[in-house]
Amino acid sequence: MSLHQRTRGITLIGFLILLVVVGFFVYLAMRLVPAYLEYMNVVKAMEQVKNESGSAQASPEQIRRSLSLKFNTQYVSDDAIPPQAIQVIREGNAQVLRIRYERRIPFAYNVDLLASFDKSVNLSGAAGD
Repeated sequence: MSLHQRTRGITLIGFLILLVVVGFFVYLAMRLVPAYLEYMNVVKAMEQVKNESGSAQASPEQIRRSLSLKFNTQYVSDDAIPPQAIQVIREGNAQVLRIRYERRIPFAYNVDLLASFDKSVNLSGAAGD
């Protein structure tokens, strides 16, 4: 057997193409992961508000104030969630805290990624999505 028949591997062009594909997905993850980490902190803050005593009977303003304090401890920036994205809805005897917002993430030149988040928490008991 000659040397060329036994040699196997990836060519330089194949390696460069693989590097570009992997690099694209790494860059995509680098841009999206912070938005999802922030969302997880928002959900954690909502759960903390839900677990506070008296949150089921609290006024919407008290809930917003408590949520704002929780955002500060969870490192959610003040401009991350617009005030109109936070809703306190009364459904029968229960109050539901709902946060629905979108995050626009610059990706490349004039291409943006749009992540949409929506989470509801029943303040008198079980959580819902």
